[in-house]
Amino acid sequence: MKFISYEWNGTQTYGVYDENTKLVWDLRMLGEKAGILLPDTLAEAIAKTADLYGQANKWLAAAGENEKALAAADEQEIRWLAPIPRPAKNVMCIGKNYRDHAIEMGGEESIPEHMLVFTKSPTAVIGCEEDIPAHADLTDALDYEGELAVVIGKRGKEISRGEAFDYIFGYTIINDVTARDIQKRHKQFFLGKSLDGTCPMGPWIVPKEEIATPHQLAIETKVNGEIRQRSNTEHLIFPIDEMIAVLSKGMTLEPGDIIATGTPSGVGYGMNPPRMLKPGDTVEITIKKIGTLANKVR
Repeated sequence: MKFISYEWNGTQTYGVYDENTKLVWDLRMLGEKAGILLPDTLAEAIAKTADLYGQANKWLAAAGENEKALAAADEQEIRWLAPIPRPAKNVMCIGKNYRDHAIEMGGEESIPEHMLVFTKSPTAVIGCEEDIPAHADLTDALDYEGELAVVIGKRGKEISRGEAFDYIFGYTIINDVTARDIQKRHKQFFLGKSLDGTCPMGPWIVPKEEIATPHQLAIETKVNGEIRQRSNTEHLIFPIDEMIAVLSKGMTLEPGDIIATGTPSGVGYGMNPPRMLKPGDTVEITIKKIGTLANKVR
């Protein structure tokens, strides 16, 4: 099952995408047919609907031709949005969380002893197939970073590692696009990571029930069809349960919060010479069991 947010007939909504039929089902319409009033956004539905995954499965299994005529759209009829189009908080990001990437960015001494955490502004978020602005007036060092992202499913604080997966709703893909020159100039990550349109996310959220082993997912990034990054989430320095435990020690995690888990080696900045993104480039990030997030630089 793939939860998405999208625009259909000029209205923003959310639903479930069926890869076999290429149909998108509007969950609010299906819920209304079942006598359940769902909230306006996917993030709110995750927060307020008990077992959204189970409910959606039940509604889809019961859907007939009448429901199809009312609630289903062909994928060609919609505009894809990020699954959480406007996060309530900054996207939380874990830096240098693959050993090989830490080394390419600063040598062995750059491998972190403790989690390196930074954030990206909600205004950076865009969806699959939306254009990444080149921001040519601000940077000439725009880079890509393919990452698995975790979507939190329920509110929690002081979460133990043993309980961490109970707080996950599902998984998606993020391209942590970074202006390396701005990052270097200001000696911190936020500005260089938060330019508008530099957090492509999607194309959907796959619920945790369908990914039993998130630490065994192949991840690959292509630029214009050329493989630049190829790794596996088994190589994360700090695993997902540890991320959730550390982040929640003094901060409440809430439904719809997003954690980008880090990128493997192969970023443009780490090459000799560096190979930065330029207008016209297409970046495709594929993660096993999730799908492909694709965006073009304009």
